[in-house]
Amino acid sequence: MNAFDFAAPTSVEDAVKLLGVPEAEALSGGTDLLSRIKDYVASPKRVVYLKDVKALAGISGDAASGLTIGAGTRLTDVLASKVVHDSYPAIWQATLEVGTPQIRNMATVGGNLLQRPRCWYFRAGNGLLAVKDGKSLVREGDNRYHAIFQTDGDALFVNPSSLAVPLIALGAKAVVSGPRGERTVAVEDLYQVPKSEKDSELTLAAGEIVSKLIVPPLKGKNASYEARQKQAHDWPIILASVNLSFDGDKVSDSRIVVYGVAPIPWRSKAAEEALVGKAITLETAEAAGAAAIAAAKPLSMNAYKVGLTQTVVKRTLLAAVGNRYWEG
Repeated sequence: MNAFDFAAPTSVEDAVKLLGVPEAEALSGGTDLLSRIKDYVASPKRVVYLKDVKALAGISGDAASGLTIGAGTRLTDVLASKVVHDSYPAIWQATLEVGTPQIRNMATVGGNLLQRPRCWYFRAGNGLLAVKDGKSLVREGDNRYHAIFQTDGDALFVNPSSLAVPLIALGAKAVVSGPRGERTVAVEDLYQVPKSEKDSELTLAAGEIVSKLIVPPLKGKNASYEARQKQAHDWPIILASVNLSFDGDKVSDSRIVVYGVAPIPWRSKAAEEALVGKAITLETAEAAGAAAIAAAKPLSMNAYKVGLTQTVVKRTLLAAVGNRYWEG
């Protein structure tokens, strides 16, 4: 790796100042940044270590008032939270599936939200859009793990954050600290689809960090469910999170978000609309899953994701109401 300056601030204000220079990168658990530096995908001139900023860590609140989760909170601490386990199973389950115990002991909530794409063309140094000599390496190459939605452009990677999915489903907001103070945005607004190599897939400006996440008071039922190739250390192929509100036993409002299908966490409004005024049954969940994939445009090697997405959405909805039929 190339040499870089190292700074270890103890306050958010100092961290923001240190990051407000060109080619500075934030380091927390390091489970993403260090591998990118070693592979020369990233060559920061300054690395700003955030683990000593105690104000960034911790979980407070409850289901009635909502949760505040520090961006520097380790995933292990999220799993240890009784209120997350009991009231926000969508977050708890998605966190449990991240990496291994060793990775969860290092990785943080903010780091998971802001990690860079796992696309192997990007990780091999071909740029975020992986276009070479005017041709897309993704379209013409091995694209089995790439997007099936928003595939008309050149951004064909999938968003890598598994925790963004339940947080968006729950309507969470991110508090962003920067040179101009704090601003609060919906978690989904942390992401964008880049149009050129000069663009980022993240909306943070220089010197900005996510300092905490605000999860609204519990309303209705929520769940996450994923499909992966193996149960050992791996990334999910498809992950869905849902948050359902009810009028009696009928769905009055829903949020359905899917990982692994688009360059941003994909909210399926078609699936949400298919559920309005209906009880969650095997048939209505199947119909919502079908609605979720209606607009899919898979690439040459990833059409299998279409049916898999339908099944994952269906099972997530059923898991939210306690029907885990696939477990026997």
